[in-house]
Amino acid sequence: MYRYFGELLTRGAGGVLASGCPPATAAADSVLPASVSLLRHRGYSQAVDPADDPNFFTMVEGFFDKGAAIVEDKLVEDLKTRETAEQKRSRVRGILRIIKPCNHVLSVSFPIKRDSGEWEVIEGYRAQHSQHRTPCKGGIRYSTEVSVDEVKALASLMTYKCAVVDVPFGGAKAGVKINPKKYSHQLTWANFHFTSVLNRSALAGPGIDVPAPDMSTGEREMSWIADTFATVMGHNDINAHACVTGKPISQGGIHGRISATGRGVFHGIENFINEASYMSQLGMYPGFQDKTFVIQGFGNVGLHTMRYLHRFGAKCVGVGEVDGSIWNPEGINPKELEDYKLANGTIVGFPDSTPYEGSILEADCDILIPAASEKQLTKSNANKIKAKIIAEGANGPTTPEADRIFLERNILVIPDMYLNAGGVTVSYFEWLKNLNHVSYGRLTFKYERDSNYHLLMSVQESLERKFGKHGGSVPIVPTSEFQARIAGASEKDIVHSGLAYTMERSARQIMRTANKYNLGLDLRTAAYVNAIEKVFKVYSEAGLIIT
Repeated sequence: MYRYFGELLTRGAGGVLASGCPPATAAADSVLPASVSLLRHRGYSQAVDPADDPNFFTMVEGFFDKGAAIVEDKLVEDLKTRETAEQKRSRVRGILRIIKPCNHVLSVSFPIKRDSGEWEVIEGYRAQHSQHRTPCKGGIRYSTEVSVDEVKALASLMTYKCAVVDVPFGGAKAGVKINPKKYSHQLTWANFHFTSVLNRSALAGPGIDVPAPDMSTGEREMSWIADTFATVMGHNDINAHACVTGKPISQGGIHGRISATGRGVFHGIENFINEASYMSQLGMYPGFQDKTFVIQGFGNVGLHTMRYLHRFGAKCVGVGEVDGSIWNPEGINPKELEDYKLANGTIVGFPDSTPYEGSILEADCDILIPAASEKQLTKSNANKIKAKIIAEGANGPTTPEADRIFLERNILVIPDMYLNAGGVTVSYFEWLKNLNHVSYGRLTFKYERDSNYHLLMSVQESLERKFGKHGGSVPIVPTSEFQARIAGASEKDIVHSGLAYTMERSARQIMRTANKYNLGLDLRTAAYVNAIEKVFKVYSEAGLIIT
């Protein structure tokens, strides 16, 4: 079933600029996207670095400014106070300035002893961007590339990401500057040290700050964090295991969390690829059939995104990793590639594929999914991208200058702050499960199953009373879809349903905003506008004393 949201308007700025603009300036701006001209007239930064290697946090702040320029007039208009227009605008701009920076950044150093007997000092960071909603939420990554600016940027993205999908968390992020492949039992010690510092600094707890998995971390590390918090700080707290999400099921985790981000990426692509108005602008037919895609990064996100796209009819023709890329125009099977990587530690040499020479990002495909790291799509390669849809599975893979080029080339970029929000959405479900101390579906599973059977029996009895039982009972044969659901919804069913609904509802909101503000294919700015409106409303209605 394909949808048609309605004709999207072109990106002209006519009717948006103030009537007081000089005619020459207005004429020049009329050919620009509305967001760009408003940035110019209101003095917001455009986050474009001529060298196209912007500071990551500055890059995110620039995207925020772009959205703020669009929504500022509406925020002023919606203020129902007795202030003058000038006072209202001053209040709005003041709150926007409060939202933008990162509130807290903790920098820590701790020692670990190597197997060789040498001591090494490890650095770690935890950034909390906003406490407009608590707890703060964001992953912990292990990487030698971790920096203060990176965790600040990722924390701010988490604030806006949570707002876009209506998850009531503030944004946070953590990073430990370590290569986990070079350590063994020291990882446990490093994890304990880092968690202990967070505890002592009052930056951890079910109602304060709730970490989750990220790059090079997973269920194991989250279980360690939960155990450390419960032992050191939470021994009297019945909700102690809600201090972290992404845990194993035995430690209070939730079914569907491992695949959540990749599944969310799939649902995000699905919502736009089935929208006829957007596909017509790209010169494509709606639906996954006959669509090809390329993935950069075959980690957790890339693997599960590939699985779901493959399952629904799209064809993966290329996969790229740090040590090499593979290509097969006939398609690559995700299960076979997963098994090969588990056995060999690499995708290079995968049977029925050939090495791809050059950048996999520039390969010929319909959908490009960067699912590795930030700033992969830049001014230097933006004009070489052949895909018509770029689905940002990673955080911050597109620089502002590349984003501008993609808009000019009529390429649809589905932004990271919406597309990879599946992880935090299901983390929210896990957090609620831990606070409620009961699995989803446990209280209603049997009731739903019995109700469905009674429904079938009622239909059968009604038909038999009407037509009689000549030759035996009237058979009632449920459809395959109903048969699969007749036993009631399991926890995984509920999680998958909740995630799909969240991604669809958020996509509708982004589409409406893009249409309302005449943004065309600029979904990123539309998503930022939605996030800013929601965060602004909390600050405005709660009172600035909370900041």
